[in-house]
Amino acid sequence: MNPLPHQPLSEASRLGQSIKSIVDAALLEDLAQGDVTTDNLPRLAEIHKTALIQFRQAGVVSGLAVAALVFETVDSSLFFEPLTQDGQAVKAGQPIARISGSMASILKAERTALNFIQHLSGIATETNRYVTAIAGTNSRITHTRKTTPGLRLLEQQAVLHGGGAPHRLNLGSCVMLKDNHLQALAEVSDNPIADAIAELRGKLSHTIKIEVEADRLEQVRQAVEAGADIILLDNMSVADIREALTLIRKRAISEASGGISLETLRDYAETGVDYISTSKITLGVPALDVGLDLD
Repeated sequence: MNPLPHQPLSEASRLGQSIKSIVDAALLEDLAQGDVTTDNLPRLAEIHKTALIQFRQAGVVSGLAVAALVFETVDSSLFFEPLTQDGQAVKAGQPIARISGSMASILKAERTALNFIQHLSGIATETNRYVTAIAGTNSRITHTRKTTPGLRLLEQQAVLHGGGAPHRLNLGSCVMLKDNHLQALAEVSDNPIADAIAELRGKLSHTIKIEVEADRLEQVRQAVEAGADIILLDNMSVADIREALTLIRKRAISEASGGISLETLRDYAETGVDYISTSKITLGVPALDVGLDLD
């Protein structure tokens, strides 16, 4: 199975700066006016303690590297020691990191660091539930662009930590001809799918893949004949997915999306579709219960 087009999330040269910007914005949100509690108890800066970040419920870890950057940004003299790694399943009560240094600095960084870990670990844990539900099939779980504004990079990384597959990072990663594109183009073309693909092929690099969203079997046929690289089978029933796959015959990557729940997930996976994309692993996922306690 060929992977969906994506921008590797491990390119630290550029993406590292993006993560730093996210951390800076989060800290500014909490510390723009200082910390009136800690700043007015100066003896806290002289007290050096060790604290543990612990999972209070079982789950999959995500956000350790971001949390480390939070503590480092607040005070570069703090020592952050990961006791596990992103992507690892841990039990309730298990420590995942140890922080040592000025108590004042630990207190200033604590909430922001925990917010990242709780949110991202919640996504990783939910993703892992979806991945586990289709174990033994040839389908893979992937995300969508329905993410929290400003946090997409981290949330998509959390999906990977949960065992999911990468999709496009942003609008520049891959061509996606969606229903609104096709509806608008239908005003100037009798065959908007074929004409759009031909025009795009003539303008774009051969390294950029073209995905077409289809909600009808006729659109699937048109997309295959026009040479689409990926066909998104949108809001189709399990029966329609099976029929669509007989039309595609592995000539394009197949992706199912829309209206697929954890309860119906395996039925879709057993059709043989290559990918199942869902926003349910990023939007509205409960945060994991994670706390920081003095050692």
